[in-house]
Amino acid sequence: MVDPVGDGLDRSLEGAFTRPIPKSAQAQMKYLVKQLKTTRAAAQLLGVSQRTVERYVKGQLKRPRPELRTRMEREVRRRWQPQVRARAKQKASTTDGLVLSTRARFGFTAAPGTTDDARVRDITQALTPQWADRLFTARDAGATEQQLQRIAAEGLAEMYFRNNNTRAHGLGVEFTGIERIDIDL
Repeated sequence: MVDPVGDGLDRSLEGAFTRPIPKSAQAQMKYLVKQLKTTRAAAQLLGVSQRTVERYVKGQLKRPRPELRTRMEREVRRRWQPQVRARAKQKASTTDGLVLSTRARFGFTAAPGTTDDARVRDITQALTPQWADRLFTARDAGATEQQLQRIAAEGLAEMYFRNNNTRAHGLGVEFTGIERIDIDL
């Protein structure tokens, strides 16, 4: 399942990492066991047996199946350098904001009863710390991709289409058909 906004937020935080994530299956498995405290917890998280986890930790198994490798890498990335991740979120949410670059279909609703046909646009727009905070807070609270897209659309509507609410008051923006989205801190 592809979550363009959620994945974009995760990628933006990974850009703040000061060290690369572990590359080998053994190093990734050791990291997960250390974070989760037991091989049993790591096995349940990855959907494999406890013995399989122990074999990876010992180095007896070295090449995981593609789906297991993907799960391991995703879980390591999710837990890697939590303090660095937290500092990057804090900085974006309080002082810097973020830059959202997207190619998506935008449609508009202005005065009651009038609409503009949606069309694909390439937009790169800086969003204020308020919008960064809303996106990260929603992501941390378990918001769905639809909710994250709605917050991103509101941010783009305010900052890009309504020019920080100095024009086009009441303009509603519909954000659909996302082809790509990149978020930078």
